[in-house]
Amino acid sequence: MFNVGSTQEVTIRHLAERVRALTGSSSPIVNVPYDEAYEEGFEDMPRRVPDIGRIAALIGYQPRVDLDETLRLVIEFYRAR
Repeated sequence: MFNVGSTQEVTIRHLAERVRALTGSSSPIVNVPYDEAYEEGFEDMPRRVPDIGRIAALIGYQPRVDLDETLRLVIEFYRAR
């Protein structure tokens, strides 16, 4: 099993700001407290940054698409629908 992703760490706030900027949206970004967003007993990791060292060593994997390009592709896909 491999953890595959980007090593570029991003906060949810930054992600929301990038989506808003790339879509030209003026929608407000609303911060919802953790205990309101998830049901009681739900636990999540406070940070997610993949360690791609194992797959990089085995097959030379390195991310080729950065966050903005990924977001542009997703936005383009949904706009075309």
